[in-house]
Amino acid sequence: MKRTIPVSPILADLIGSALASMDGVRFTDLDACPSCGGPVAGHDLRAKRFAVVLDQGRVRTIRVYVKRFYCQDCGRLCYAEAPFYPGTRLGSPIVDLCHILSKQMPFNRAAEHLRAIGIVVDRGTIRNYASLDVGPVPAAELFGFPLPLSLLNLSISAIGHERGSIVGAEVLAACGFPPADGAALRGGRSPEERDQRYEEKEEEERKAER
Repeated sequence: MKRTIPVSPILADLIGSALASMDGVRFTDLDACPSCGGPVAGHDLRAKRFAVVLDQGRVRTIRVYVKRFYCQDCGRLCYAEAPFYPGTRLGSPIVDLCHILSKQMPFNRAAEHLRAIGIVVDRGTIRNYASLDVGPVPAAELFGFPLPLSLLNLSISAIGHERGSIVGAEVLAACGFPPADGAALRGGRSPEERDQRYEEKEEEERKAER
């Protein structure tokens, strides 16, 4: 018999509204090339998957748009500041939540808890995120459910935005970006390799959805 995870409907609605408000948010600011510090010029706007949620029983992908820039010194293509950890394909609050739950329960159980609040992440992805060194993840308990402050802050920021998406700068502040020390995850690929790999995966997923 499949186990039922007791979750407050208020909590599920709060998180669902916060993630839904992210759909279509644009991140377009970058002061300088993160590789060499050179001046940058706008290149294009790319869609990135922020979360996969359950919307009235159906799976829905929440996507944001992140501007890419061309460095006028080193020629590198680089992304605007956005709430993503290097090498990950979901928004940082989702990664934070996976990290917290994986420290308290097995990965399959964590996936069940996520689904109970309307977030779809498979067991393998949770396992991968659990192994990342993202540093301390501040958290609090709400309605008996452990949540990262990044997701709680995002929920608070979304309240009052009745017309839809919230502002990118507010999202970055809620998620604690950019990191104070500018550090990337340990043991990760180079920025160029991470961006290329991410784009390859996103293109594969877009084709699969057609």
